[in-house]
Amino acid sequence: MPRSPDEAHVWVTAACVGPKTLTARLSLPARLAVVDAHARHRGPYTAAGALLREIVPEVVRRRPDLVVRHHRELLTAAPELEAFVPGHRTTLAWAAAAAEVTRNHRGSRTAHIAHGLVDFLTAWLRSVDHGPRALVIRHAACADPTDAELLAILLRRMRPSLLRLVVCAGDDAPADLLGALGRHAVRMPEPSGSGSGDEGGTDPRTLAAQYIAGDCTSEDLALRAAYDALTAGERIRLHDLRADVLEAAGEPSLHLGAIPFHRERGRDPIGAGVQALRTALEHCVRMGLHHAVVDLGTRSLALLDWATKPEQCWEVCSQVATALTALGHTAQAAALYDLACANSALPSLHMQSALGRALLHVRSCEEDQCDHEEARLWMNTAVAMARLVPESQRQGLGLSLDESAVALIEWHVGDPAKALARVTRAVRRDDQDADAAAQTPHRALLLHQRAGFLAAIGSPEEALRAYGEAIAAAPQQGEPYFERARTHWRLGRHADALADYDMAIALSPPSAEAHFERGRLAMETGDHRRAAREFSRVLELEPDRLDALVHRAGVFVELGDLDPAARDVSDGLRLDRTRADLHCLRGVIALQSGRPEEAGEAFEETLRADPTLVAGWTHRAALRFADGDIGDAIEDLTEALRIGGEDPAIRADRGLVNERAGRLTHAIADYSAALEHPGADHAQLTYRRGRCLVRAGRPAFARADLVRCLGLGDSETAGLARAELELLGPQGGSTLSSRTPISSLSRDRAPWRINAEHTGLGRA
Repeated sequence: MPRSPDEAHVWVTAACVGPKTLTARLSLPARLAVVDAHARHRGPYTAAGALLREIVPEVVRRRPDLVVRHHRELLTAAPELEAFVPGHRTTLAWAAAAAEVTRNHRGSRTAHIAHGLVDFLTAWLRSVDHGPRALVIRHAACADPTDAELLAILLRRMRPSLLRLVVCAGDDAPADLLGALGRHAVRMPEPSGSGSGDEGGTDPRTLAAQYIAGDCTSEDLALRAAYDALTAGERIRLHDLRADVLEAAGEPSLHLGAIPFHRERGRDPIGAGVQALRTALEHCVRMGLHHAVVDLGTRSLALLDWATKPEQCWEVCSQVATALTALGHTAQAAALYDLACANSALPSLHMQSALGRALLHVRSCEEDQCDHEEARLWMNTAVAMARLVPESQRQGLGLSLDESAVALIEWHVGDPAKALARVTRAVRRDDQDADAAAQTPHRALLLHQRAGFLAAIGSPEEALRAYGEAIAAAPQQGEPYFERARTHWRLGRHADALADYDMAIALSPPSAEAHFERGRLAMETGDHRRAAREFSRVLELEPDRLDALVHRAGVFVELGDLDPAARDVSDGLRLDRTRADLHCLRGVIALQSGRPEEAGEAFEETLRADPTLVAGWTHRAALRFADGDIGDAIEDLTEALRIGGEDPAIRADRGLVNERAGRLTHAIADYSAALEHPGADHAQLTYRRGRCLVRAGRPAFARADLVRCLGLGDSETAGLARAELELLGPQGGSTLSSRTPISSLSRDRAPWRINAEHTGLGRA
C-alpha cells in the first residue's frame, strides 16, 4: 500500500467534500469526475449510473465493442443507456425475460455485475491515452448496497495509476466497504469546512426548496432546518413539484430513487406513492436487485392495507420474501409468509405461501441443513390446495400451481423421478399449446430444468438433446451452456465442453465458477498455462477462494514454477492452516527445491491433518524411497491402495519399490495388477515385469513380455527391452539402477495433480 495519498486511493472521512477542498488537499489528476452515491437519488447503482451516463457516449464512439460486450452490466446500472447499445434489441425486455427464465436471480448476481463494470472501466481506461483520472464519490456511506459492493471491488481491483478513487464516507459506511477502504485506501481526516458546498440565499423558503431539490440529501444544517420549518401543506406541495420535474426528465433510474421518495411524501402517498414504489419494485425484481426489493417492498407494505388490497399486499410480500431468500435471510422470509397468512384468507395466498415455505427448505437443502419432512409438508399443502378447487375455477382464484417450483422441491426432498416426470409433463403440455404463449420464457425455464434433471439421472446423450432445446428457447442465457459443458466433459468431449464454457462466459457477467471449471478442464487436457490463467481470473474475482489457490499452486508445480506455487500455498495456509492438500503441496515444493527435511515435515503434517489423503501417503513413500527406507515406502504405498482403491499408478510405484527391495514375486504381482487397467502405461509395465521375470529365473515368461514390448509403440521402452533380450541368459541381465525414481513408471503423470472430482490433491 503506498503511503502517500498522492499515489493511492483515498478515504476521506466525511460524507461530502467539495472538489475545491479536495484539490487543495490532494494532487488529483486534471480529469476529475464527481458523483453522488446517495441512494435516494436513483436507488441501486446511483454512483455507477452517474459515471456511466457521463462516459458511455464517448465509449460508444471509440470502443463500441466494449459496450456490446458489457451491455448487461451497463443496462443494469444505468437503464437510460439502452439507446447507446449498438445493434442490441429491446434489452430491457430481454432482462425481464431473463428474470423469468432463471426464476429468481441469485444473491451473488450484483457481485457479478460489479466485476463486469470494473472490467469495462479497466478496458476503457487502458484503451485511451488520457492520462490518469480521478473519481470522487460523495455520500458513499448512504449508497445502495449495489454501489457499496461495487466500490469495495473497485478499491481492490482498480489500479490508482489508472483511476484514483476518492471515497467520502464516515465510519457509518457498510462493513464491507469500510473493510475495503481500510485495506486499499489511505485515510485522510475530514477537512475543515468540508460541507457540501451548497450556495444560495438566506430566505427560508429558498433554502427549503434547495433541500428538496437535492432530494433531501444535503448535509447543510441550515437547509434541513428550513425544510423542517415548512408547514405540512407546503412540504407536500414541494415534494410533488419535485416529483413532477423528475418524471418529466424521462430517465428510468429516477423512478428507482427520488421519484418514489417524493411521491411517498406528496399529497397522495397511498395512490401515487404506492404506484411509484410498485414501478421501482417491479424493475428491481426483474433485475435481481434484492436489497432494493426488500427496501421498496417494506416501504410499500407500510402504506398498503391488507383489509382493502390483500392481493397487492401479498404480491409485495411474495417479492420481498423471495429477495430475502436469495440473500440468505430465510427466517425473515418465513416471518413474511406468516404475516401474509395471518392477514388474509385468499386461497391463492395460502397456496403460494405454502410453496414459498417449501422452497425455503430447499434453500436449506443447498446448505446441507434440509428438513425433508417440512419441505414435503408444505409442498403437499400447496398441491392439495390447488386440487381442492375445480379446474374451471382455479384461474380466477389464482390457484395455478407452479409446476417448476414443485418439481424443484420434489427433486431436493428425494423424489427425482417424480420431479422429472412432472416437468416433462409440463413441457409436453406447453408443446401441445398452439398459442404463441407456449414459447414464453417460462417454457425455457421448464426446458432448462428438465435438461438438468436428465443430466443428473438420465442418459448424458438425452441430457445433451434437452440442453439443446433449452438453449434454442433462450439463446442469450449462459447457464444452459455452462451446465451442458459439464455433460460434454463427462462424456470426454473436451472440445465441445470448452466451447460451451466459452459461450457461458461470453453470455454472462463475470463468474468465478465458470472460469474455475474451465481451468479444471484445461488441467485435464494438459493445458497448464491456460489453467493457470483461468485460476488467476478466479482469484481476481474471489481473492480468498481456497480451492482456486490450491488448484493454481498445483498447476504451477506441474509447470515447474515453484516460487509462485509456494506463494499460493502460503496464502492458502494463511486462510486455513488445517488444509492437508496445501501441506502436501508444500512438501512437494520443498522436495523439488532440494529441501527433503522440510518435505518430510510437510508430509507428516499432511497425514496428521487428513490420514485419508492418498497423495500424502504416496509422496511420503517417494521421499522414503529416495532415502532408502524401502520397507516404509512399501507400507505407505500399501496404505494408499487401501484408502484410494485400485490405482494402476500406485500399483506400478509399489511394484518398482518391491523390485528395488528384491521382492520379485510381489513386484510381478503389482505390475500384473496394474496391467489389467486400460489406462496404464502398458509398455513400461510389461518391460518392468519382463525384467523381474528374468531376475526371478523365469526366462520363457520374461522373453514373452520383452518381445511383447517391442510392438507396443514406445521406442524408448522397446530399446530397453531389446537390450534386455540380448542380455537374457542363464544369469538373466537387468538394467535396474538403484537411482531409478519412484515415479519413472508414469513420467507423464504428476502425482501432486489435483483430482478433477475432488477438492483435495490426488492423481489425475
